[in-house]
Amino acid sequence: MEMVQTIDFFFKVRRCQPELIAPANPTPYEFKQLSDVDDQQSLRFHVPIINIYQHNPSLEGKDPVKVIKEAIAKTLVFYYPFAGRVREGPGRKLFVECTGEGILFIEADADVTKEQFSDALPYSLSKVEDIIYNPPNSDGILNSPLLLIQVTRLKCGGFIFAIRFNHTMTDAFGIVQFMKAIAEIARGAFAPSIFPVWQRTLLTARDPPRITCRHYEYDHIVDNKGILSPINNMVDRFSFFSPLQISALRQTLPTHLRHCSSFELITAYVWRLRTISLQLRPEEEVRFLCIVNLRSKFDLPLGYYGNALVVPAAVTTAAKLCENPLGYAVELIRKAKAKATQEYIKSMTDLIVIRGRPSFTTNVSFTVSDLTRVGFEEVDFGWGKAIFGGPTTARHGTIPGIISYCIPFMNKEGEKGIVVPLCLPAPAMERFMEKFMPGCK
Repeated sequence: MEMVQTIDFFFKVRRCQPELIAPANPTPYEFKQLSDVDDQQSLRFHVPIINIYQHNPSLEGKDPVKVIKEAIAKTLVFYYPFAGRVREGPGRKLFVECTGEGILFIEADADVTKEQFSDALPYSLSKVEDIIYNPPNSDGILNSPLLLIQVTRLKCGGFIFAIRFNHTMTDAFGIVQFMKAIAEIARGAFAPSIFPVWQRTLLTARDPPRITCRHYEYDHIVDNKGILSPINNMVDRFSFFSPLQISALRQTLPTHLRHCSSFELITAYVWRLRTISLQLRPEEEVRFLCIVNLRSKFDLPLGYYGNALVVPAAVTTAAKLCENPLGYAVELIRKAKAKATQEYIKSMTDLIVIRGRPSFTTNVSFTVSDLTRVGFEEVDFGWGKAIFGGPTTARHGTIPGIISYCIPFMNKEGEKGIVVPLCLPAPAMERFMEKFMPGCK
C-alpha cells in the first residue's frame, strides 16, 4: 500500500502486482517496421494519460477492472503489435517483434472519492505517480512492454483509467483510437468500429532521401546554460483559460489576427510569458515547435495509428518575443504551421533518415500539443464519458518542461475551458504566475 500526497489531500492506494495481458486469441508472429517519423529520437519516451470516471448507479455491482481487463485482451487481437516489443536494427531503425507477450496491467483501489479529485482537478493529479505506477525496468523504449494500463477503483464507485504508451508506436490520435476500441468491446461490441491500419511505409523516406526545406526544428544547438536545470527544483502548475479570458486575450490582437484559433492564441500567450519568466539573454534564439497532425494533410487512411506529426519551428530572439505585443507571437506560430506542406513533410522524413534519427532542438525550445480535439474525454467504457482526460504533467519527454498541452477541461464552476500544464524551475514559475492574466490562475 502506498500513501499518495496531492496538493490538497492525502489518500492511500492499494495495488496488485503488475501482470501481463496477452491477446485473447493467437496472433501472427512477425516483424513490423516503424515509420521514419515514428523512430526519431524525440519520440523515444513514454507518455502517461489519465481518464477519470464517475460512479454510474445503473452499473451497480459491475467491476470496471474485470470489464476493462477482458476488453483489453480482446482488443489486442486486432492491435497485436502493441502486445509485442520494439527492437532496434542497423542505423537505429526501430521495428516491432510481434511476440504476443502482452501489455502490463495493474489493478488498484484508492480510498478517495471522485468528488475529492474534482474539487482540485487537475492540480490534484500532477504528482500522483501511484495512479499510474511505474514498475521498475518497465519503461524502456526497447524490449519493454509498449503499454501499461492501471485501473484504480475509487471509494465512490467511480474509477481512474490510466495508460502509459511508448511514443514510438503511436501518437495522441492513435492511442485514443486504441482506447475507444477497448471501450467499444467493453460495451459489448465484437470488434472495433474503426479497424487499425499499420501501413507505416506511408511515412517512410524517399529513395534516395533529399532535404528540400529548411528545418529549424532539428538544428543542433549546444545548451551551455542549463535553462531548465536543476530538474529537482522544477515546479508543476496548471493554467486554466475560460472562454471569457480567451475572448479578452483575443481583443488585444490586431484585427487581422482575431480569427486565429484558441490554440494559437493560448500557446502564443504561454510561450511569450514563459520566455519572459526564464529571463533569457535578449539575443538568445528561442523556438516554438508547432505540432501539426498529418492525418488530413497527407491523406492517411482511417485507422492509421502511427505517429502522424510534423513539427515546424517558429524562430525569433528572446528580446523580440518578450518586447513585442502578443500578436507577434501569434503571427510566428501561424506562419510556422503553414510550412507543413506535403513537400515539407517528405523533406522532414528524409532528414530524419539522413541525420540518423535526430532529436528536435531542445535548447530554449517550447512545444505545445493541441489535445482539444483528440477525444480522451470521449472514451466511454460503459460508465459514461470521462470527467477529465489527458496528461496531468508537463514533466515527461526527453527533457522535462519543454512539452506542454492544451487540454479541454470543465472547472468546478461548470465553465468549459482549456487547461495548460507547465513545468518550470521554481523561480521562473513564480515569475510566470505573478505576470499571468488576472482571473486565469
